[in-house]
Amino acid sequence: MLNSVRVAFVDDHPMLLEGIGAVFARHGRYDVVAKGSDAGAARAIVARNEPHLIFVDLSMPGDVYGAITDIAAAGRTKVIVYTACNSVDLAVKSLDSGASAFILKESISNELFGAVDAVMKGEVFISPSLAGKVIFALKGRRRKEGAAGAKLSHREEQVVALLLKARSNKEIALSLSISEKTVKHYMANLMTKLNARNRVEVALAAQQHVSLIS
Repeated sequence: MLNSVRVAFVDDHPMLLEGIGAVFARHGRYDVVAKGSDAGAARAIVARNEPHLIFVDLSMPGDVYGAITDIAAAGRTKVIVYTACNSVDLAVKSLDSGASAFILKESISNELFGAVDAVMKGEVFISPSLAGKVIFALKGRRRKEGAAGAKLSHREEQVVALLLKARSNKEIALSLSISEKTVKHYMANLMTKLNARNRVEVALAAQQHVSLIS
């Protein structure tokens, strides 16, 4: 984990924007680098300030999902979506767009730093009240897309086995005595083979046809 985590927030509700910013500002290991109020601001903040994490509210003006996709594709900043909408469809769409976490505002006080820690470890976080439904929805989609026909190498099976135990890329690298860069290479291959958009979908798709190591 980094000694100082650079965070940014984009929300069109000023009071909430100030409140969540103040929560992070009170913790010495977080550096609040920027705030904005629309999708365009999210793109600009990432380009200008290069935060490690950016919190994005789904209800703000502009092409929010497009901004999430662009930010995630650039690879420098992780996106944490937080919203008042308790919706499986929105959670799935956010993850598909490249978000690393989906948090409900109603439970943000209890889940905020857990989500941050998970994302900084390279994991995906979904509010527990929605997680089961989101996983079920993704499983159903994977069945329809026929991911079970993919062939994985033994090493890829090992990576998936550790992924299912919620291991980060760094932890997978240590367990398999390979570099973190190599783990990322395997993860990219798995996403291609399984037609998966993120780590959650890799794990769900692989469960259908891989005999996991113990």
